[in-house]
Amino acid sequence: MAALSNVPVHIVTGFLGSGKTTLIHSLIEQKPVDEKWAILVNEFGQIGIDQAMFETRDDVVVKGLPGGCLCCQLAFVLQAALVNLLARSRPDRVIIEPSGLGHPAGLVDLLRGEAFQGTVEVRDIIATLDPRRLDEPRVVAHETFRDQLEIADAVALTMRNQCTAEQLSAAHAFIAERWPPRKWVHEVHDGHLPLSRLLEGGHAQGSSTTPDAHQPQSAPPSLEGGFFDFPPAPGKPQCETGSSLGYTSTGLRWHPSDCFDLDRLAAYLGELHGDVRVKGVFHTHNGWRQLNRAGGTLSVTPSAWRQDSRVEVIAAELSASHLPDADILIAAFADTSIV
Repeated sequence: MAALSNVPVHIVTGFLGSGKTTLIHSLIEQKPVDEKWAILVNEFGQIGIDQAMFETRDDVVVKGLPGGCLCCQLAFVLQAALVNLLARSRPDRVIIEPSGLGHPAGLVDLLRGEAFQGTVEVRDIIATLDPRRLDEPRVVAHETFRDQLEIADAVALTMRNQCTAEQLSAAHAFIAERWPPRKWVHEVHDGHLPLSRLLEGGHAQGSSTTPDAHQPQSAPPSLEGGFFDFPPAPGKPQCETGSSLGYTSTGLRWHPSDCFDLDRLAAYLGELHGDVRVKGVFHTHNGWRQLNRAGGTLSVTPSAWRQDSRVEVIAAELSASHLPDADILIAAFADTSIV
């Protein structure tokens, strides 16, 4: 079997809730029929939600890496996972979605290192930006938020239908201040980015440096509690918590037979503080549903996931008082379940 050579690798970075996964879905829908893709999804939370957002198909292989940042906590895991993925699946193209709190500089360094020399080729780094976040001083001041945009070769402006003309104009001006200039800035409609933006891109510049908070660890992290082979017992949710890079997350996971009332579930999530980010997939009385809450807005869509119900609830440590503790979350979700 011939060795793989210069497999294009695309990194889609962006802050929490900026629409990375939705954008990748739009790219998959446009995938050339003769190509096989591999998607590596990294998440800040411990449970791992985003891999549940992708439908199972033969021409797209999805691998989730929850519980840390690819460039530091999970650098060793990423290298092993990508080597294995390339060897087993032999994809024509790879898309990597780092955590919304991940800094891509260390990831670029890893991909350009000796382990992948001649095997992969890092293409333009695309950053997603929700223009509304520029109205939040705490977000704009966040080092990772700014560095994700600094290292990007191109920027996709997301959530366009939820932004004012003034917010879009401010986002264009903000990106125009970056140096060197971005190759393109594209206003994304309904999460759709033209595939040409991906396929016609060149080599990533990767000019940013890795900040101290994201320096690679000197030893592989423990994977205990981060990857799951079997669901928890019915009626006994599994809970994982973690804090890093100024944010705290609580993840919960239920047996697939556990069922929730969708209306009560949506009502509870709607009551949470606007700063709280929620991603989940639930078995409900209306079928399996994805629930995604960003910027205080909740969306509900059908889901093909059937392995378990799971949710991540994330908030900045400065807003820790807005994040219910684990026992309160467990009790609240129990109140939305159907016995």
